[in-house]
Amino acid sequence: MPRVIGASTLARDLGHWQPDDARGAATTARGAGRRPGYRALADGIRLLIADGRIPIGVSLPSERDLAVVLELSRTTITSAYAVLREDGFLTSRQGSRSTVTMPAAVPPRQARGAVAGEALVSRQPAIDLTCAAMPAPAERIRDAYAGALLDLPAYLHTPGLESLGLPVLREAVAQRYRDRGVPTTADQIMVTTGAQQALVLVLSLLASPGERILIDHPTYTNAIEAIKRTGARPVPVPLRLESKGWDLDAMRNAARQTAAKIAYVVPDFHNPTGFCLDDAGRAEMVRIAGDTHMTLVVDETMTDLGLDAPTPTPVARFAVGARADVITVGSMSKAYWSGLRIGWIRADVSTINALLAIRSALDLGSAVLEQVVAAELLSDPDSVLPARRDRLRAQRAALLDELAVELPEWQCDPGPGGMALWVHLPAPLSTAIAATAPSHGVQVAAGPRFGLDGAFERYLRLPYARSEDELRAAVRGLAHAYRGLAGDARLGASVPVVV
Repeated sequence: MPRVIGASTLARDLGHWQPDDARGAATTARGAGRRPGYRALADGIRLLIADGRIPIGVSLPSERDLAVVLELSRTTITSAYAVLREDGFLTSRQGSRSTVTMPAAVPPRQARGAVAGEALVSRQPAIDLTCAAMPAPAERIRDAYAGALLDLPAYLHTPGLESLGLPVLREAVAQRYRDRGVPTTADQIMVTTGAQQALVLVLSLLASPGERILIDHPTYTNAIEAIKRTGARPVPVPLRLESKGWDLDAMRNAARQTAAKIAYVVPDFHNPTGFCLDDAGRAEMVRIAGDTHMTLVVDETMTDLGLDAPTPTPVARFAVGARADVITVGSMSKAYWSGLRIGWIRADVSTINALLAIRSALDLGSAVLEQVVAAELLSDPDSVLPARRDRLRAQRAALLDELAVELPEWQCDPGPGGMALWVHLPAPLSTAIAATAPSHGVQVAAGPRFGLDGAFERYLRLPYARSEDELRAAVRGLAHAYRGLAGDARLGASVPVVV
C-alpha cells in the first residue's frame, strides 16, 4: 500500500502557500495581481514535489481532508489536483488516491500566470538549474578509466574492501595538500563516497542531538539537511552579502553565546554566493575556533574552481601548530565529475581512526575502479582544471549577459569563483518563481532552501554549469515566470545587474 501524506503535514509544508482568504485567492507581491487559490495551491504542491519534500509515489490526502485542514472549499482542492494531473505531477485511478509522479517533459500548453500572449517557451524537458554540477570532461574521463582498467588486475586478488580508501588515492590526496602548503600523510586521509558522505560521517562523530552547529548563512542546502538529520541545531552566522565577506565578529559572538562546539563553513568559492575568504580571514577563523574550543568543519568541494582568483590557501594550513581543530572535506564532484562519487576527509590520525569505527554502519568502502580513476586524475590536474575553469567563465558570462537583457532589475555581484550566481530579486518572489518556473521550461531552487526559517525569499541561486544556450533559454523562461507573477516586470524597480 503506498504511503499517504497527511493533510496536516501537507498544510504545514505548504506554509505561506496557503491562500490568503477562505475564498481561495492568493495575492502576489506588493498586490501586483491575484491568482486563483487553486493555482496557488497547485504551484505550492508542485514546488514541494520538485524539491523532493513530497517523494515520488506518495499519495496526497483526500480532497475532503485537505479542504478541511486548509479551510478551503472542496472545489478549490479538486481544481488544484486537476491542474497537477494535467501537468503530469499526479496520476489518479478510479476509487484510489492521487499519487505523485514527475512529468517527463514540460507540458506544452499556455503557461498559467504568463503575460497575455506569452506562450510556453519550450516543449522540451525543463532545463534543470537546481544542480550545480557540470557534465564530465568526457575524453579525459574515458582515458582515465581505460588506464584504470589496465591497473585493475593488481587489486583483483584482494576482497576490494578498503574502508579508509586505496593507499594510492589516499597518498594522491595527501600530496595535493602538501602541494598547497599543508603537511599531510596518507594516514590523515579517509576516502568517502562523495563529500556528502564525508560530512555525514564527521557529523556522526562530532554532533549529538541538540548540539548547536554554526553555519554560514546562506549555505549549501544538503549540509543544512545533514545537520538537522543528526538532531543538531544549525545556528546561522550571516555572510556580509554587500561586501562579499564573512562576519567573523558575529561568528565569535555566536560561538560564545551558544557554546557551539562545531562550525561548518564553505570558505572556498562559497556555495551559493561564490565568495572566497581571504588569508587574513582564514587565520582569524582558526583563532576563533581555538579560543572557543570549536571544531571547524571546512568544505573544500569548490576549491579548484577559482575563476578570478587563485586556488585558496587551505584553512588547515593556519591550524598547523595552533590549538584549533580543523577537519576538511573535499571531493572530485565539482571540478572533475560527480559521477565518480569520490570524496575525502582530512583530519588528524586519531580522528580518522574514530571515523573508521563509524563508517561500517554506512558502507565498507568506495568502489575500487573509481578510486583508481580518481588517483590518476589527481596526478595530472592540469589535464582537466584549466579547461573546466575556462568553460565556467564563458558560461557565467553568458548567464550574466542574458540576465542584463531579460531581467535588468535582478541584482547580482558574482564572487571570484564557484559555479553559481546568488541573485537578488526586487521582491520576495523566490518560492513563487521556483514553483511556477517549470511551466516555463526551467527548474530552479528557491532561496529559502539555502537558509533557515524562510530566509532569502529575495534570492535565487542560478548555477552556470549548463551550456551557454541552455543558460540563455533558462533566463528567458525565468523572465516569463517572473513577469507572470509580478504583473509589471519591473515591480517599480530599475536596478541594473552588477557585473
